[in-house]
Amino acid sequence: MDVAHRDHLLAAARRAFGAAVLVLCLLAELLVFALRHPAALQLVPACAMLLLLLWRSSGRAAAASGVELVDFACLRPPRRLRIPIPALLEHLRLIGCFDEPSVEFMSRVIGASGMGDETYFPPSLHRIPPSATHADALAEARAMFVPTLDALFARTGVPPSAVGALVVNCSGFCPAPSLAALIAGHYRMRADVRALNLSGMGCAAGVVGVDVARAALGAHAVDYAVVLSAEIVTVGWYGGRDRRKLLLNCFFRTGCAAALLTGAGSAVSVPAKYRLVALARTNRTADDRSYTSAVREEDAEGITGFSIGRGLGGVARDLLRAHLLELGPAILPWHEKLRYAAALLLFRRQQKRPKKLTDDDGGGNNNGPRPSFLTAASHFCLPSSGMPMIRRLAEGLGLGELEAEAALMTFHRFGNQSASSLWYQLAYHEAKGRVRRGDRVWQLGMGSGPKANSVVWERVGGDTDAAAADDGPWADCIHRFPIRES
Repeated sequence: MDVAHRDHLLAAARRAFGAAVLVLCLLAELLVFALRHPAALQLVPACAMLLLLLWRSSGRAAAASGVELVDFACLRPPRRLRIPIPALLEHLRLIGCFDEPSVEFMSRVIGASGMGDETYFPPSLHRIPPSATHADALAEARAMFVPTLDALFARTGVPPSAVGALVVNCSGFCPAPSLAALIAGHYRMRADVRALNLSGMGCAAGVVGVDVARAALGAHAVDYAVVLSAEIVTVGWYGGRDRRKLLLNCFFRTGCAAALLTGAGSAVSVPAKYRLVALARTNRTADDRSYTSAVREEDAEGITGFSIGRGLGGVARDLLRAHLLELGPAILPWHEKLRYAAALLLFRRQQKRPKKLTDDDGGGNNNGPRPSFLTAASHFCLPSSGMPMIRRLAEGLGLGELEAEAALMTFHRFGNQSASSLWYQLAYHEAKGRVRRGDRVWQLGMGSGPKANSVVWERVGGDTDAAAADDGPWADCIHRFPIRES
């Protein structure tokens, strides 16, 4: 008996049990009434029926809104696709599309970013000159999707036939038929699978995919949903001289991750590792300055690339501030909310005092108090946009080097893998054996739009064992991390 049939039987048994209990409560109510027992005794069966109805309604609500993460898998590309930095710089000079100032610029950016020598490029970009055809992009997609999903199905024991919803997010490549159709066809998924394809969502697409899968799990009453995050680097390659567009050549590398989700109220038999605690999405697309801070466009020579504006740092700061205002109340514990409220009231009271008295008291800090997000989560997965940016973001959130370690080491080892980077960071935490039952993991993604999206998971399975990560992306190298800068 496969997983799908077993889960259907368990769901049917649960419904039958609820119906039987309801019938017994009705019979007990009638018996109490027929024997003319005291009126107070008649409330016992009535209360039991009410509790049963509440239990069943809460189960349906959980199935509609709650999500559990069964497991996830990340691609470890073959070693032959590795692109050490010296080889990359030589490659940039040989392919002929860049002048020497452009190569020097990319060399400085890569050197300052903290990227290591073990990142990966797809086969198409190892060629001289690079090949960025539609066929190359499809070949790259298949080479990433199939090994990642094979690993996910093997780890969970859930066959592709049990998947009721499939969400694929890939920002820069949207073929027809879609990437979701490519996967559904390869695995011969069932005819009623809800296959959804997201594009243009940038590095924050992973959380969007989880949100879409959550809606599918509730709306269509399916047992399992797969969310796959990847970026096709072949079509993202820029061969011009606009420095705003050369940054993506410096940072983005091959990566793919897939997560298997299920409804919290569904009667599935495969145990989950995490449950969804909170999900928040914030965007500033209505602001023109924010919207144009990161956009795909043509340069003066007609070559298409992704431009990073000079004001992106300020846009990201304002976006993150708005996002934390939305997310904070949902994830901060009550004692931290009370502490922050008291500190904020005290700060505003001090701000109203005469300026001379404030300066004399040494209260010249006008930044105001900040909530401690260390009380909201034990482990953090941050946008992989270069080590200096990661450290700056961590400092803004009140996090230290240990909390930012997964993001820093993921960028050093794999580069920026767009939305899938968050899953490589979670794999890092697990490979280190740090995630314990009851711990919370915060995944924060920021992407074009611009948008900031967060998902917070709570570990409900057993404690992670470093030995259990032997088949993950860090299996052959976790003992070398973290790498300390000299």
